[in-house]
Parts: sequence; structure tokens; C-alpha cells
Amino acid sequence: MKVLAMNGSPRKNGNTALLIDAVLVELQKEGIETEHVQLGGKRIHGCTACKKCFENQDRHCIIDNDILNELVDKMLEADGIIIGSPTYFANVSTEVKALIDRAGLVAIANGRMLKRKVGAAVVAVRRAGATDTFDAINKFFLINQMVVPGSVYWNLGIGRREGEAKDDEEGMKTMQVLGENMAWLLKKLA
Repeated sequence: MKVLAMNGSPRKNGNTALLIDAVLVELQKEGIETEHVQLGGKRIHGCTACKKCFENQDRHCIIDNDILNELVDKMLEADGIIIGSPTYFANVSTEVKALIDRAGLVAIANGRMLKRKVGAAVVAVRRAGATDTFDAINKFFLINQMVVPGSVYWNLGIGRREGEAKDDEEGMKTMQVLGENMAWLLKKLA
């Protein structure tokens, strides 16, 4: 079993990465292979609504000068997918928005090819807007008929400065339980 985690923060070692890693630790304890991919700093375009993915049905986006198709291939290989984002103006980062718009459309165009994979959102926030960010990512999972595990609270951690989320005891506990529940669900579905 494998879980792919994608960090949509421009900060490679910021709070989003810290929260994702807390989930990955629990998955690794259960013998599940993990991969953590940094989106920030890499080229990923928004969707142009060309709908070529519906014409071609080749499991890829026609735009091929960025990392999206590589990420789609990784998603197809994974049993579980984590998408992490900081909260920017009460929503996902630009990178995550491009990922969910394009990968979502490609998946739908190709027979809901992410169907029944396990998906989990991880959100870093300074103060407010995290539930909107959480909702945006979960809507990507749900429209693709993915299975979403729960935790003891919404999957968010609070911190402003880099690394500060580790001091959010409730947020870190939420990530731990999310990892445990995701591992349990993956094993049940296998």
C-alpha cells in the first residue's frame, strides 16, 4: 500500500509540511509506504477548460509543460492521497487549486479513475478560513467518489510562523488520529 501526500505550500518546511508529516508517521508505523511531494516552487498551470481530457481519455491533461501529469500518474499508483494546503484568503493555495481543478477534470473524464481511493485533506491556518480550505479539498475527493476518513476534529493545525503548528496540541493530535484512521481504512479496503 502507498499514500501520496502533496504539499501545496510554497514553504517546503512550513506548517503544512509539518502537519502532513505527522499523518505520514502514523501511516509508516502501519507499514504503509509514503511519498511527500512539494508543489510549491514547481510549475503547475490552472485549467484552461479546453476539455481535451474528455476527447483524448488518456488519463492526462493536454497541458504537458508542468508537473500535473506526473502527479496524476502518482495518484493512480497510490492507494491513498493526502492534499495539504495553507489557508490563503479562506481557501487553498494557487498550486492546490490548479491541482484539484485539472486532476479532478482528468479523473472525471477518464471514468472517475480515482474512485474508491482514500483521500485526506490537511490544512494549515494562522487564524480563520481553514474550514473553507478543508471543504475545497474534500469536495475534490468526494466528487471523484473517493473515501474520506475522519479524525477527532477537522484536519487543521494552527500556526503563523514556520514550525509553529507543532505547538498546536489539538491540531497535532488530529493529524495523529487521521493517520491512524487512514491506515485502518486502507487496510480494510485492501
